[in-house]
Amino acid sequence: MTRAETLATRMPATASHSSADSTSDHRRPWLPVLAAMFIIGWGGNQFTPLLVAYRQHSGYSTTAVDTFLGAYVVGLAPGLLIASALSDRHGRRPVLLAGMLASIAGSTALALGDAGSAAILIGRMLSGLAVGIALAVGSSWVKELSTPSFDPGADAGTGARRASIGLTLGLGIGPGVAGVLAQWAPWPLVLPYLVQIGLALPLLVLLWRRGVETRFDTSGQSLRQRLRVPAVAHRRFRWVILPMAPWIFGSAGVAYAIVPQLVDGKIGRWALLYATALTVSTLGTGVLVQPIARRLDSTSTARAVFISMVLMSTGLAAAALAAALRSPWLGFIVALLLGAAYGIAVVSGLLEIQRIAAPDELAGLSGVYYAISYIGFLLPATLAGLSHWLGYPTMLIGLTVLAVCCTATIGTAWSKHLPVNALSE
Repeated sequence: MTRAETLATRMPATASHSSADSTSDHRRPWLPVLAAMFIIGWGGNQFTPLLVAYRQHSGYSTTAVDTFLGAYVVGLAPGLLIASALSDRHGRRPVLLAGMLASIAGSTALALGDAGSAAILIGRMLSGLAVGIALAVGSSWVKELSTPSFDPGADAGTGARRASIGLTLGLGIGPGVAGVLAQWAPWPLVLPYLVQIGLALPLLVLLWRRGVETRFDTSGQSLRQRLRVPAVAHRRFRWVILPMAPWIFGSAGVAYAIVPQLVDGKIGRWALLYATALTVSTLGTGVLVQPIARRLDSTSTARAVFISMVLMSTGLAAAALAAALRSPWLGFIVALLLGAAYGIAVVSGLLEIQRIAAPDELAGLSGVYYAISYIGFLLPATLAGLSHWLGYPTMLIGLTVLAVCCTATIGTAWSKHLPVNALSE
């Protein structure tokens, strides 16, 4: 049996195995965790379509609002890299509860955004911290609760699929609701955040009362020891995951943060709804293609990751054309292409991580994976800063070339460096 097959059938050494009691007392024990990930994703991305509203109503520049968008990476990094180690030591439940509280606090700060840019920056960083915890801790918790010990019908890919769909639905529905409220409801830069808070509070109670713990630490390892993730040195991580990960949210940022700014002169007062539609189209497509990603996945090749990068490169080329033509309709094609690339990439990456990581490294490696992925969210602010010297069509063509190079690296890596037994190293 290969190491991948062995890991797929093992629960973490510190997990609870009293499955009969847990399953009978808590049907679908993964559901409260998934609900928490959903509402945290909602809070993390509801800001995105409001970029237009912040420019129109509050007078912020394009560079300023793109900086607000990327600011939550500052909170995201510790959420991803430290929360996983804390959850290994203290349990998944208390750390994800802290993530829920951070999400509520972040939305509260954003609702007070009229107090100035500092409130917006703090709100975005708190929202980022919450999303980081949801990604690193929530994904691992859902994976652990989606094993036969807790869910007899689950297979090896069920946990990754559930975690990805739950968070992506939040990332997509949240901005959809926020954009509609900002367009037609009163208090356009306040009410969307209040809605998320109103939904988050009962889900916080649900998680507190119904969350089934899976980690019971008996190792005595220090936090510093737990922060070490030796699996990042694995060849499959370096040659397959690393060239792909930054494009996951980088491409999403192109689709629903950059493209609306490039064509808003053509759509006038509908700019906010257009940005909302692109966000929902991108992430909705990402959800719909995820079952396909599971079927494309292969332990002997990097087929699913490679296909995601082909779509990524094609979508970026279409974005360059949309920037040159200032075409709102072409923007929707960009959203569909990059949404499909996002959906396949995020699921295939999680499946790769679950094969690479030992049980005690799963949360840590998931955190590293998502931390690298979210570097891409700095792309809109970076391009906005460079736009003083370079046009967007030129910059997007450059990104396309870089994405093609990463695609070629992955295609070469699986055949040259990563035979089937690479996962047993």
